[in-house]
Amino acid sequence: MGTNTSAIDEVRPVAVVTGAARGIGRAIAMELSRHGYDIAGIDVAWDDEKSSQSPRSLEKEIAAHGARLLPLAGDVAELAGHGELVDSITSSMGRIDLLVCNAGVAPLDRRDVLDITPQSFDRVLAINLRGTFFFTQRVARWMIGARAVHPDRRMSIIFITSISADVSSVNRAEYCVSKSGLSMAAKVYADRLASEGIGVYEIRPGIILTAMTEPVKEKYDRLIAEGLVPQGRWGRPEDVARAVAALACGAFDYSTGVVIEVSGGMNVRRL
Repeated sequence: MGTNTSAIDEVRPVAVVTGAARGIGRAIAMELSRHGYDIAGIDVAWDDEKSSQSPRSLEKEIAAHGARLLPLAGDVAELAGHGELVDSITSSMGRIDLLVCNAGVAPLDRRDVLDITPQSFDRVLAINLRGTFFFTQRVARWMIGARAVHPDRRMSIIFITSISADVSSVNRAEYCVSKSGLSMAAKVYADRLASEGIGVYEIRPGIILTAMTEPVKEKYDRLIAEGLVPQGRWGRPEDVARAVAALACGAFDYSTGVVIEVSGGMNVRRL
């Protein structure tokens, strides 16, 4: 496919954020706009009727930082739509400098690993792993072509996985499997794209207060109070967003493949 890099050569780089309508994705879009990025936000949940998921409300906040937002309705699980999404971004914004793979879902209902259905497993992996893997493939190919024309541009890819990539939860095993697979996807893309000058990174959020975790808030309030999280609080979407910004701004240019855990110290092994 063509790179379409010559039509527009914006001063501001462009970040593509999947799952940008709310929660961690929305916070990432906001933080990157503060750091000089225009944003192409992809989500199935853009809804003008709900202020919390309205592209108009996010556009206004991002514009306050001198940035612009291109909201695109799209489902990464639908592989046939990937080309259209990338073409829409490049034709409208002229470039892609950063891809943040944040879109993801939890199981519709939590079940013991012995009771998980194939339908639930397939749904979670289609979005969290399969769709994300192939959308990254599409963007990575575009980036390689664009770097041939603009070798001085910094281009990078960031995967938002989870501590569930390495921590078992027997009542949402499909989620753990999807995030573990995505962690390996980050590694193989880091390996493949290093020679192309494209950095690839993984961020593993811990227990972050979002709509996804709201149904189990009472449980985790208790566990955090009992010491599960060494820093003693819930994580916030902004905690993850600041880590994304640090990677995006080049602070880790010589660290492709690095895994950064944003979990309040849950990565520390304790007795």
